[in-house]
Amino acid sequence: MIGWLEAVVLGLIQGLTEFLPISSSAHIRVVSAFAGWQDPGAAFTAVIQLGTETAVLIYFRTEIWKIISTWTRSLFVKELRGHWAARMGWYIIAGSLPIGILGVLLKDQIETVFRDLRLVGTTLIVFACILWLADRTARNKLTLEKHLSLPHALVYGCAQALALIPGVSRSGGTVTAGLLLDYRREDAAKYSFLLAIPAVLASGLYELREIGEGPAPAWGPTILATIVSFAVGYLAVAWFLRYISTHRFTPFVIYRIILGFFVILAVTLGWIPANG
Repeated sequence: MIGWLEAVVLGLIQGLTEFLPISSSAHIRVVSAFAGWQDPGAAFTAVIQLGTETAVLIYFRTEIWKIISTWTRSLFVKELRGHWAARMGWYIIAGSLPIGILGVLLKDQIETVFRDLRLVGTTLIVFACILWLADRTARNKLTLEKHLSLPHALVYGCAQALALIPGVSRSGGTVTAGLLLDYRREDAAKYSFLLAIPAVLASGLYELREIGEGPAPAWGPTILATIVSFAVGYLAVAWFLRYISTHRFTPFVIYRIILGFFVILAVTLGWIPANG
């Protein structure tokens, strides 16, 4: 069972890594393995993401309210249907479908097979290389308000669905898709954060029923980890958006590759178990 110290550490890791393209779920899984802690499981990971998602809701509160209010009014006022905020509402809904559908269909695999550290290490490396390629070839010119379309939203959504495998990274996958579509780094990241809201909230609220039941962690440590992830996550999202406006993703790529190889090596040499 997760204790108070583990809750603080895992909440800190979640807050630091959720918005960076390095996979928060992979870090929670890897740190738990190296510390000798029991795998906290997919339910715990999904619930504490509610903390970091709350940070997104507060940080982007003005734009989120604009999208929700304009989209809602556009259902009744035809003239508003071409407004960027109304269109963004539909694009977020459409982009959320892939991860929602696959999340339900692959629930058993998400909680078992996908958490194998050999797979985690491999995805860290493979998607680091894809991110590097996208960052080097992207023209960094399209914006969300002028250029986001339904096909682009679905591409973003499919990329987000890959994050069901720890090691891919929700932000890393969607940002990579945005770069390949030639969006500006900050626009790709911003849409990544907005697109994650329905999926993370739905997943976290759904998994709440598992907390305190069977092998899942108790309520107390889970709530503490969620609070910590919120506080750290708010600072992380603000820093990340400023950083990528003037920097490439190379440091994150290098870090992912090193971590991925180290995880695979550690499992191969028996330092940590691949599962459990």
